Amino acid sequence: MLCGCDGVAQAAVVVREDRPGDKRLAAYLVGTDVDVAAVRRYAAERLPDHMVPALTVLDALPLTVNGKLDRAALPAPGGGAATTAGRAPRTPQEEILCGLFAEVLGVPKAGVDDGFFDLGGDSLTATRLVSRIRSALGAELPVRALFEAPTPARLAERLADAAGDVRPPLTRAERPAVVPLSYAQQRLWFLNRLDGAWSSGGATFNMPIALRLEGALDLGALRDALGDVATRHESLRTIFPDGSGTPRQLVLDPAAARPRLDVAETGEAALPAALAAAAGQGFDLSVEPPLRARLFALGGDAHVLMLVLHHIAADGWSMAPLARDVITAYAARAGGEEPRWAPLPVQYADYTLWQRELFGSEEDPDSLISRQIAYWKDALAGLPEELRLPADRPRPPEATYRGATHAFELDADVHAGLLALARESGASLFMVVQAAYAALLTRLGAGTDVPIGSPIAGRTDEALDDLVGMFVNMLVLRTDTSGDPSFRELIGRVKETDLAAYGHQDLPFERLVEVLNPARSMARHPLFQVVLSFQNNPEARLELDGLTGGAEPLGSGIAKYDLSLYLGERHGDDGAPAGIEAGLEYALDLFDPDTARSVADRFARLVRELVADPDAPIGAAEILDRAERRTILRKWAGGKGGGTERTTIPALFEAQAAARPD
Repeated sequence: MLCGCDGVAQAAVVVREDRPGDKRLAAYLVGTDVDVAAVRRYAAERLPDHMVPALTVLDALPLTVNGKLDRAALPAPGGGAATTAGRAPRTPQEEILCGLFAEVLGVPKAGVDDGFFDLGGDSLTATRLVSRIRSALGAELPVRALFEAPTPARLAERLADAAGDVRPPLTRAERPAVVPLSYAQQRLWFLNRLDGAWSSGGATFNMPIALRLEGALDLGALRDALGDVATRHESLRTIFPDGSGTPRQLVLDPAAARPRLDVAETGEAALPAALAAAAGQGFDLSVEPPLRARLFALGGDAHVLMLVLHHIAADGWSMAPLARDVITAYAARAGGEEPRWAPLPVQYADYTLWQRELFGSEEDPDSLISRQIAYWKDALAGLPEELRLPADRPRPPEATYRGATHAFELDADVHAGLLALARESGASLFMVVQAAYAALLTRLGAGTDVPIGSPIAGRTDEALDDLVGMFVNMLVLRTDTSGDPSFRELIGRVKETDLAAYGHQDLPFERLVEVLNPARSMARHPLFQVVLSFQNNPEARLELDGLTGGAEPLGSGIAKYDLSLYLGERHGDDGAPAGIEAGLEYALDLFDPDTARSVADRFARLVRELVADPDAPIGAAEILDRAERRTILRKWAGGKGGGTERTTIPALFEAQAAARPD
């Protein structure tokens, strides 16, 4: 096909595996004045994205003594006279996009023909890139555009159509006398007040963080640093009083909201219980700031610092800027100075006011919120009220939220296979894993209409990147596994569903529940009961001057959902896939540890089978282990290993009923 392009006299295409498990198409071109960009456009018009190869121009193809192509002599992409990665941007837009790709993905450089997902992008970073493009180029692109045009060169072609209708930037706003809660805060406030949960020590929405510190600790500097951070982030010193049942945000003066740092002497043996007790103490959000700090002195220079935040003030993304600001402030205070950091562009209250202005009125059918409500009403019409799961006991009338986690992993070969499938399908790794998760739930008896909850960062404006606050939203990703599709086909279905959902991610989940008004129950979560999440929040690194530190293991003992699958990628020093760490969090109301372990084992087994043969029906993949198969064929068959008699199921049933009528 490449030889059909003007200027290409010869072409060779091979599959290269320059990194273990990472197989890619590479093309080598020979001709006069080959225009690599033109060849790539020519290929993109005739091939699916995953078949467009990396392009390298050579003076001549290397040959063996027999005149055949010498594959071993072909250089790695990038080693020829010209490659797609080396082509210079042709326009200012392409140059800016290359810089934005590199910035968002944390890579030194991005070429105009480098694929966003090939460079390590995912759905979260795609949302961040869209926000950067909006600010830098004044263009409003949907996340879908990045999947359909994943390179700076192809994305630049879409900018002209994306200019004009751009959402307003988030800036500081004039504060009204009463600052309302954000949509996400409203639900958390309601749950905090429900039945006085705070007074009985309820800590379902607490976010505990424990850090072990080794070295000389300046206690005064640490206290001052916590005060500095609370001063910097208004969300950490906001309370939520209510009048006539209507809550508001009240930002306290920094002096009044300065966090206390209580110090407790404890030993290593007693530490886990002490951490659990501190994490389990609830907040009264009407009068108490949503940040609490405690330092456990273990003797000598060993300490564990514990911060407990309420979810109304922070989310998973917030942990990185919070840790970074504590470190910066401590280093400054230990040196006798105040921290010198760039002021935050906005505070959480500014976001709340901007959110309501952005959404517009639900009375206006053309407003953002009305359009998104219309989408979700259609997308979730007829959603199952409750997902059937292989529970060990009936659901109690009211959930206790007691939970545990079973840790397991997917090995490097499976990790590489999942990534390869994602590239071939033009999908993200998350989408491929979601397809496998839905296939597992279907095989376990959950049916073929599988709603899966997934958190999305919700930071759709770059002004929010360094802010501590509650921005995360939950998307309902409805997965259709009907018809026993192949795994590859199921990935395609998931991709279309997810891209549409990402394009309507602004509608808060809390408002969605109010609009759809499903049957409410204190026993289960509305709209979905299972969750899938990749742990791809920015890493919070601890580097305090004179101290070494790291995360202290801390089990929350809480499960907000029936089953939650949490995943995190590992990569080797060379960037090659090194496996996926996984944790299956389960509700103890429903599942025993052995059952949760069997679900995790089945998932790992099923994923390996699906990756090995993605074109086979998902119902054909094996989910039983050898011991289970022996139990079915021998023990459950009455000890017989299988005989020679040929008969039918009805005849066997009748015989068994006659022999054992009880």
